[in-house]
Amino acid sequence: MSRAQHVEKHFTAGNFVRDVVIGMSDGLTVPFALAAGLSGAVQQTHIIVIGGLAEIAAGSIAMGLGGYLAARSDAEHYEQERVREYREIKELPDEEMAEVARVFHAYGMTESESVPVVEALSRRPDAWVDFMMRFELGLEQPDPKRAVTSASTIAGAYIAGGFIPLSPYMILGNAWQGLIVSAVVTLAALGIFGYIKGRYTGSKPFRSASQTMVIGGVAATAAFVLAKLIS
Repeated sequence: MSRAQHVEKHFTAGNFVRDVVIGMSDGLTVPFALAAGLSGAVQQTHIIVIGGLAEIAAGSIAMGLGGYLAARSDAEHYEQERVREYREIKELPDEEMAEVARVFHAYGMTESESVPVVEALSRRPDAWVDFMMRFELGLEQPDPKRAVTSASTIAGAYIAGGFIPLSPYMILGNAWQGLIVSAVVTLAALGIFGYIKGRYTGSKPFRSASQTMVIGGVAATAAFVLAKLIS
């Protein structure tokens, strides 16, 4: 009797989704707030568009660079810890073997069960270090392309998000009409984005959507009121 092959499905795009969330959330919120603030101070849509485009350019570069540096920092930290583990298993093998045994004990293995496994692992330095990196330090080896991928994903998501609140001003010739349409379009986009983010991150989708909309709405309202008061 043939058995059906068991196929496990796991979500493995966590880093990509994280980068999209970072870039898109700021890309929707910051240019939206800036355009709303400018709408409270000036009525020329071309000034709002120019200011918005400048902010999208600067914001995407800054966010992308931040993502690149964060990923590089993770990779450098991993390599430093890996070098340290190699040094420790060479200079302090008994202590490192005891640490391995404690990991197995935490999973319910008895000393008699863990001893042969620890001894076998100690004869394989690379596997030993990999084990310590993952189970003692909780570190996974970063993708070598992670820094560039993270930077481009965050920057691209920021640009895509930024054009949503700015596009009504580019199409319409009236700043007030542009503000109204921008608010409707952006709040809808924030709601959809928040809902999708909630589905992927495991939080309640409708709660995530409402929180995202409230944050974007409050930021834009504060910028508009402040610009009105100053002008």
